[in-house]
Amino acid sequence: MSPAGALSGPKSGPKSGPKVVVTGATGAVGRHVAHRLAAGGTPPTLLVRDPAKAAALGLPGAGPAADGAAAPATVVRGDYADTDRLRAVLEGADALFVVTANPLRPRDDENLLAAARAAGVRHAVKLSWLGVADPGADDLVADWNRGAEDRLRSSGLTWTVLRIRTPMSNALAWAPSVRERGVVRAFGGAARTGCVDPRDVAEVAARALTDPAGHASATYALTGPQLLSAREQTAVLSEVLGVRIGFEELTAEEARAGWSARYGDRIADALLAAARRRADGAAGGDDGTLERLLGRAPGTFAGWAADHAEPFRPACRRAPEDTPRDPSGASGPDGP
Repeated sequence: MSPAGALSGPKSGPKSGPKVVVTGATGAVGRHVAHRLAAGGTPPTLLVRDPAKAAALGLPGAGPAADGAAAPATVVRGDYADTDRLRAVLEGADALFVVTANPLRPRDDENLLAAARAAGVRHAVKLSWLGVADPGADDLVADWNRGAEDRLRSSGLTWTVLRIRTPMSNALAWAPSVRERGVVRAFGGAARTGCVDPRDVAEVAARALTDPAGHASATYALTGPQLLSAREQTAVLSEVLGVRIGFEELTAEEARAGWSARYGDRIADALLAAARRRADGAAGGDDGTLERLLGRAPGTFAGWAADHAEPFRPACRRAPEDTPRDPSGASGPDGP
């Protein structure tokens, strides 16, 4: 499946339609939302902190447009703390894709929604985490996502919530150890979860952004078609790459230390709690929602891995022009 596959509709240039602002456009899901909207004839405005990163990722509108061609998107710099800038970017927009990434900054959602309301935005589509539906999930990340959903529902905008399982792109966090040592190291290697292809989530998001009436007041649980553990994902990667990849189980202490070094203690504790819930079977199965919304079977991890094999290959096996994809946003609190 092409990550920039088009939605239904004309594919030769922009059409008259809603103005859509995409936040989190350099993230695991947002980048594909940007491509889908642009390819489907709805040139989005992409709000990013780092336009250079957007250009490096090849996002639409981040580079020069072809001579005489309409820009497929507009990339603007902004930060969730700059409320005046947010309102200026959102002025005249019809719909907003809401992605926030830091549980320690709950005001990010509040600022975005306040700016959207002041600018006249009518509909917001929120990327959330399916773990919030688990009554036993009471950690920082779960509570932050619940709070963000509550703010959206009480914002005065019409809304759609996309609750996702672990995105398949989280596996990119393993790429350095696979390239360098031929091994995946993870905590809870036997815990299964219905990991989902971010491109499928993006397809649903794009439809909800361009057809608000068809998805208003809906909360969707979006999971992949298979329950897979980290060990099973490692076996799939081995098959796709044609090499043997080992698996090393991290202890809880080792996993927490790694998360703490990257995100701090509070978020590390939340990630460890979530991992333990997965080990207890809390990650659930597929209820068919994603397949119903897509009108086709969701993508498998094997399909995702085949399309993203290069970052995992040792440098000696890559063609000189091949470079690893940027794994930013692939794991941690912005990858539920």
